[in-house]
Amino acid sequence: MKTRPPHPGARAYPKESPLSRDDHVQLDGVVTNVFAGGQFEVKTDAGPVVRAQLSGRMRKNRIRVILGDRVTVALSPYDLTHGMITYRLK
Repeated sequence: MKTRPPHPGARAYPKESPLSRDDHVQLDGVVTNVFAGGQFEVKTDAGPVVRAQLSGRMRKNRIRVILGDRVTVALSPYDLTHGMITYRLK
């Protein structure tokens, strides 16, 4: 019996994401460089420099991040060089 290929709208990944928000590594740091396209360079308090982008919620609420701001960065445990800025500290 032949199997049918999935239709074009079918998802190739499971509906539930295997990595939830709780699985991210949270680090605080300071924005040291600003790049085009919403990319930032963040020097974390732990030492390493991370390339991060703004989270969708921060973009939606138009929260501005500028050079020298203290931020919280969520890092994936699989790749600790890229992150997502989730909070701007006061």
